[in-house]
Amino acid sequence: MRFEVETTSATEAVDVTDRVAACVPDEHDGTVTVFCRHTTAGVVVNEAERRLLADVESFLGELVPDDGWRHDEIDDNADGHLRAMLLGASVTVPVTDGTLDLGRWQSVLLVDCDGPRTRTVEVRA
Repeated sequence: MRFEVETTSATEAVDVTDRVAACVPDEHDGTVTVFCRHTTAGVVVNEAERRLLADVESFLGELVPDDGWRHDEIDDNADGHLRAMLLGASVTVPVTDGTLDLGRWQSVLLVDCDGPRTRTVEVRA
């Protein structure tokens, strides 16, 4: 199954846990893979606390500067590609009886590194 996420800023972490959970078939046991279909966004598992999400956005900006990259000559988003490479395009989450087996503070986060955009997330059980 797929769903779309609308982001509103250049770098934005969005909690998509409930949307991922809605894609998991009832009675499914095993794993689910959550895959981001873009080269300037990633998927991670972490806490969805609003201050931490803001810290993630700041951290990525500090880790990878906005400019000075050769790819910027083409479309001015090399920083988004490099940040997304650090995050990864997918995560695998265990599932029991159709329920995501995440830890107490864990959430599935889509992190857009070149927004605002519409992002597509693929969920495979």
